Amino acid sequence: MALPGNGTVPAVYSERDRLAKESGYKIMELFEKQVKPLDIMNEAAFENALAVDMALGCSTNSMLHLPAIAHEAKVKLDIFMANEVSKRTPNLCSLAPAGPHHIEDLYQAGGVMAVMKELSKENLIRLEANTVGGTTIGEEVAKAQNYDQEVIRPINNPYSTTGGIAVLRGNLAPNGAVVKRSAVDPEMLKHTGPARVFESEEEVAEAIYGQQIKKGDVVVIRYEGPKGGPGMREMLGPTSAIAGMGLDKDVALITDGRFSGATRGASIGHISPEAAEGGPIAFVREGDLIEIDIDGGEINLLVDEATLEERRKGFVPPEPPIKDGYLGRYARLVTNASTGAVFKE
Repeated sequence: MALPGNGTVPAVYSERDRLAKESGYKIMELFEKQVKPLDIMNEAAFENALAVDMALGCSTNSMLHLPAIAHEAKVKLDIFMANEVSKRTPNLCSLAPAGPHHIEDLYQAGGVMAVMKELSKENLIRLEANTVGGTTIGEEVAKAQNYDQEVIRPINNPYSTTGGIAVLRGNLAPNGAVVKRSAVDPEMLKHTGPARVFESEEEVAEAIYGQQIKKGDVVVIRYEGPKGGPGMREMLGPTSAIAGMGLDKDVALITDGRFSGATRGASIGHISPEAAEGGPIAFVREGDLIEIDIDGGEINLLVDEATLEERRKGFVPPEPPIKDGYLGRYARLVTNASTGAVFKE
């Protein structure tokens, strides 16, 4: 929904001003031709968005935004489609904080269109998709060039043969959970450890800085989802703290909240259903073993079903921190993260 180049042009460049002016012209052209947003945001566009996301090794937030936008556009996009796209889409970029390169490096190397050009060599891009500039993706890709094959790896020499995002499922997350696979240390792709359970972001930050988290632990932060938050705050504080304490290669973090694009380590978010709606994460107890297999796409609580059933008896979620006003209404009407946290129909 923006002109090619918009996502990577540095803010201080005069090119940004020229792009803004060109955008104004294009908006008027689209109006005159009666081209509507849903003429652009179709199935092909969402497929391309997922493929580019995988190639860039991007943010877990895309697994919220894309399903939510697709819902509004009446395009079917299940979060588990990400795994299908990931299997066939290589990770071509390694951007900070997971890697050594930055957005300005990506810009200098040719930007997103150069990434799409590499993907198109293996027919991983829907070239017929339209752009807001009045051209097709194929026409824009034809003009693109990869100027730095270390920043944007060639399709036959990727950082990894699979994409940057993985969606997990198991008895702890029946509706799914999301991890930025490209930012996880290889040693943590498979991990089993004892649960350290916290009821809020603030509570866990205190424990991390108090050196109460040990190597091998699985930190559980709950009641931070769309309903429980309410609003699903970013858990950037705990992930930064774990990395700062040098534990990102030894400690996993799971939450029904979400992370920012700056996430690194085995940080697994969007656990669905969330604790506030009685999801299994609400019944994890201190010391329970949690098994994570990112390559296998699984996340499981190693507690038998009879014990879980006993814990579920009489469950009443805690009172939400905000009950009135818009956020109170949001908490009552919102669905879980696996749907993009959209409102109930």
